[in-house]
Amino acid sequence: MDRFDWFTEVVSRSLMPSAFSPLGDGGFHAEGASLDLGAVQVSRFVYSPLRSRRTARLIRQGDPEQYQLGLVTAGTAWFAQDGGEAALRPRDMALWDTSRPYESGSGMDGRDVEVLVLQIPKARMPLPARHVDGLLARRLPGGAGLEAILAGFLVSLAGDGPAVGAGGLGALGDMAVELAAACLAQRAGGDGGPASPEVRAHLLLARIDAFIDRRLGDPDLTPRLVADHHHVSLRTLYALFEERQEGVAATIRRRRLERCRADLASPALRHRSVQDVAARWGFASATAFSRAFRAAYGVAPSEHRRRALRLDGGWTG
Repeated sequence: MDRFDWFTEVVSRSLMPSAFSPLGDGGFHAEGASLDLGAVQVSRFVYSPLRSRRTARLIRQGDPEQYQLGLVTAGTAWFAQDGGEAALRPRDMALWDTSRPYESGSGMDGRDVEVLVLQIPKARMPLPARHVDGLLARRLPGGAGLEAILAGFLVSLAGDGPAVGAGGLGALGDMAVELAAACLAQRAGGDGGPASPEVRAHLLLARIDAFIDRRLGDPDLTPRLVADHHHVSLRTLYALFEERQEGVAATIRRRRLERCRADLASPALRHRSVQDVAARWGFASATAFSRAFRAAYGVAPSEHRRRALRLDGGWTG
């Protein structure tokens, strides 16, 4: 496989299926690397000038259902999608939607381009789609303000992220999403002005969700702690959750139970007692945990473990 075919395969697999055409008569060269940050991923690519496009057929072939934010760190590029077109120079960014066709080009001046790409699952984007859609293929200059902070953070992630332990990568992913959403929210406010109250509420709710996930193992995690950490009243916190089917306390309990259920079904954790698993995810009382687990799943925790490990082939007694 030559370098161009390798590049096409790597980008199509790690980002999304796309069609590429090299520019110029010189030999094509490229390099790439990716860093997993939980549900989020950041990738770095350096490559010779080329054109790329994503058609409806390629979308049907594979769609990761992501928003992808590209930061140009060297060279030049342009991106067109959904009626928008952005010409990008170093420190500029642009956002695109993997579920829509696009066209792009890079290195029109004959030089290589370096791009960092932040991949955000649509389910993790805290902003309403109608706000994000208006920002597709729009130039986001990264020379000042929030955009400069985001650009610097992405550069640091690509350079220093691989040295971070696995336990810290998920938190870095949450931070990247929060920063990206804050930049987009500001742009959605018009002319870089303040975001609307609705957008600010979505951003706050996203921060609260990430905080809850990070603190699930803390038995002191309560709605009061969540509210105090985010400098809002309990009344405001409860109001934020009114659009959902469950409140704050129910959300914490459900997510803890989901983590316990997964751990109890894991052969790698079968040496840990049910009580240890419960305590790991913030249940201080074994009795309360057993009662909540049975109410949620209709079976006792120990029975769930026996069934799961028997099906997996890891249970012998």
